[in-house]
Amino acid sequence: MKLFISADMEGISGIHDPSHILPGTGHNYERGRSFMTRDVNTVVEAALDFGVKEVVVADSHFDGNNLLSESLHPAIRLIAGFPRPDFMMHGLDETFDAAFFVGYHTRHGAPGVLSHTISPVVRNLYLNGKKVGEFGLNSAFAGILGVPSCLVSGDDRIAEEARDWVPDIRTAIVKTAVSRTSAELFSPEKSRDVLRQQTMEALSAVGKIPPVQLSEPIEVKVEFAHSGQAEMAAMMPGTTLHPGESAVSLTLDNPRHLLSSVRALLTASGDLELF
Repeated sequence: MKLFISADMEGISGIHDPSHILPGTGHNYERGRSFMTRDVNTVVEAALDFGVKEVVVADSHFDGNNLLSESLHPAIRLIAGFPRPDFMMHGLDETFDAAFFVGYHTRHGAPGVLSHTISPVVRNLYLNGKKVGEFGLNSAFAGILGVPSCLVSGDDRIAEEARDWVPDIRTAIVKTAVSRTSAELFSPEKSRDVLRQQTMEALSAVGKIPPVQLSEPIEVKVEFAHSGQAEMAAMMPGTTLHPGESAVSLTLDNPRHLLSSVRALLTASGDLELF
């Protein structure tokens, strides 16, 4: 069995404050990196115990340079750095049996620890008219490749959001959201137990959880924070500007271009934040 893991940071156990996830903020960010490495290792160790033979991990937070590579399990093939095609899902292809989403968070405007969608310039993101966050976007991309999304880890709110998109997904809840910057944190031991148990359950469910399926052609719509960003993004060929909504839409000729098209829209808007 071959496993792909997209690892974000906001939903990692022990993390609740921006200082845990922003490079350059000092001691707390270094703690956050160690927490992230710990969660990823826990999931990978459980997967190997289950019988998984190959694991690829994409460091998917900010610039992709967060995991402590020297402390990762030696079986991991790590994808790090930026830019790279299909950033949060780079390395995934049709040969994988399952996709896991470790350390994920809820979409912009939704309750949940450190909720947002990709970048501060994005207010809302829609796929075929359905509002999605990063989990929805990335699990849809996995579905385009025929790969099922079997596990998400994070707070209780991302568990709800993920189940709305993938009803049978296994959810490893490692903290309970109190507010956007507050959480009831579980002990490292409890978080480790939850991650191990849900990893085993998710792998047992491979073949029973269908990949996300979107009707084609896929329409992508990005609602920006202000009209100027939308006007800039609409200069990209093939887009449609929705002035009253500060939004731009794009219909994909090739669904495989889903993630690169979203990144192109954000870049055209003048966004300097990383995916």
